[in-house]
Amino acid sequence: MTRGLPEHRLALETVHDAARTIDPVFLQSPQYACEPLQDALGVAVSLKVESINPIRCFKGRGADYLVARRASDAPLVTASAGNFGQAMAYACRTHGVPLTVYAAVTANPLKLDRMRALGAEVILAGVDFDAAKEVARAAAAVSGARFVEDGRDLETLAGAGTIALEWLAGPRFDVALIPLGNGALLNGIARVLKAAWPDVRVVAVQAAGAPAMVRSWRTRHLVAYDRIETIADGIGVRTPIQEAVEDMQGWVDDAILVQEESIIQAMRLVHRHAGLVAEPSAVVGIAALIEHQLAFAHARVATVLCGGNLTDEQVARWLCG
Repeated sequence: MTRGLPEHRLALETVHDAARTIDPVFLQSPQYACEPLQDALGVAVSLKVESINPIRCFKGRGADYLVARRASDAPLVTASAGNFGQAMAYACRTHGVPLTVYAAVTANPLKLDRMRALGAEVILAGVDFDAAKEVARAAAAVSGARFVEDGRDLETLAGAGTIALEWLAGPRFDVALIPLGNGALLNGIARVLKAAWPDVRVVAVQAAGAPAMVRSWRTRHLVAYDRIETIADGIGVRTPIQEAVEDMQGWVDDAILVQEESIIQAMRLVHRHAGLVAEPSAVVGIAALIEHQLAFAHARVATVLCGGNLTDEQVARWLCG
């Protein structure tokens, strides 16, 4: 137990090992106070920019650590809405490991193309991410491959935890607004931040159209949905992971659900004032500031811009519309 916090299945030493192991191309991402964005929001906000790397998202950290620390040479199978699949494809190409990624038939075509270009076999199955995941799990069981699950496998949390290690080397802040999908990003960061800075408030942010993880955390039992509806595909979880929900208990202080209109406005603000292309999932922390400006007006806030993979059509519609 750490300073009154509950036990956590992720050891801090594992995060430090990840920081020593992960390909440096994914580490030490920019983190800075964005003054023009602060002026627009009326809130002191610091950005951690995780889109300046070969796959334009944070997931390379956990994927590279998982592949580097794998216990056997067995082929790997995973499911992805797009970014984790790219991360796994990049890591597997680096380490010479066969990879099959299952994705929904509705997945972002840019992300699918990048997975294929990085050497993964991509199989489209199911109408959404969770449906593709079930097909992937079954296929791995039949073939004997290892099924890799983002948010459940500890290596994915450890990779995300290295983001928090880098935050700890910079100026202290009061609140961390963290996008919540399968939970690897949130739970890895919360594990490290709360151990070092217990007074920092860790707040999960999820799209209101895909609230399964937040609802599950609040009720302390799994709440699944038949369908979800959000442009934030990277955090569009319909069926929560039990371990990820349990990881949140006692380590996450609050949760916010944000509307689609706020997500689009946040993307435009980040583009205009920070000069960055960020995908919907990446800006939900900024969306939370838009919707709850007064609540955060006197706080020093940090958030992760966790990905920047948009198609040309999405750029035209969301950033230039």
